[in-house]
Amino acid sequence: MASERDYFHLSGPLHLTYVNWDHAYHRKSVAASLVQGVYVLEKDRQEQRKGPDSIAFPWWAFFHFQLLHTLVDDVDNSIFGAIYEFKPPPYMCNNTLHRSPCYVIAFRGTITKADSVSRDIELDLQFLKNGLHRTSRSEIAIGAVRNLVASVSGNGSNIWLAGHSLGSGMALLAGKTLAKNGTFIESFLFNPPFASAPIERIRSKKVKHRLRIASSVITAGLAIAMNSDKKSSSFDSFDALSAWIPCLFVNPSDYICSEYVGYFEHRRKMEEIGAGSIEKLATQNSLGSLMMNMFGKESEPLHLIPSATLTVNFTPPKCFREAHGIHQWWKPDLQLESKLHKYL
Repeated sequence: MASERDYFHLSGPLHLTYVNWDHAYHRKSVAASLVQGVYVLEKDRQEQRKGPDSIAFPWWAFFHFQLLHTLVDDVDNSIFGAIYEFKPPPYMCNNTLHRSPCYVIAFRGTITKADSVSRDIELDLQFLKNGLHRTSRSEIAIGAVRNLVASVSGNGSNIWLAGHSLGSGMALLAGKTLAKNGTFIESFLFNPPFASAPIERIRSKKVKHRLRIASSVITAGLAIAMNSDKKSSSFDSFDALSAWIPCLFVNPSDYICSEYVGYFEHRRKMEEIGAGSIEKLATQNSLGSLMMNMFGKESEPLHLIPSATLTVNFTPPKCFREAHGIHQWWKPDLQLESKLHKYL
């Protein structure tokens, strides 16, 4: 049996003998590997693996990145993020590096280990309640992104954001926060959670379509009744966010993120039946968020975004863990379908 030290060599994208930064698969694989590096950093900490015993190093070093900083949660002291700097060797031709990032900020998802699971699940619940932005971990994450942007170029053009699961929620929050001020950071969000019932998991297309139409009508009606176009900051900023186009990677067999497939497809269908104006209002609000605002509780539905490049992995998974895992996103020969969804 292979040792844990050999894990990268068995599961990492070592079939990439070089990185073509113009190639979508290569960019995706690098971003996913850097996120995996954060997972292993935290597991190294929990297992007290230090120095030569650490096994996280290959996940970034293989692609010529250096670890600049780790981001540590102030509640449980777990490592939830990392800042990497790209340091290509001198022999690499500059012509091949024009789309490479100078820095990558990556965030891990939930780890079901005793040292971190309690805090991670607490934050998962905050995401579902549209309250992740009120947590101290999110403040640390947003602060790190803002400071890095300010220290390098000021416009985020040479920075990537990457995250998986809960970490995608954290990257999504940071990306949206900066996008509201006109700073658009290239983002790779793997299995991003969608805080809504997983309607996409229903097999009947007719039932799904009817449920989504009913939800849109109710949501739009409640938004109008609450005059949310004036009172909701998320509504005011939705148009401004449309120029930010994060890359979302979802698996339809993963109920945590699968609803993104229906979320974007439903917009097109509503336009086709002449109900685009209803959907334009509904897509900016969630019933849960509207109800919380009604009772005076600030709510930020992070999963609602105007634009995205959505990549769906239709490769049949063996189990839910495989459908939700970060490891799928650097595998070759996947059945992928990518589509740009631009909010107009």
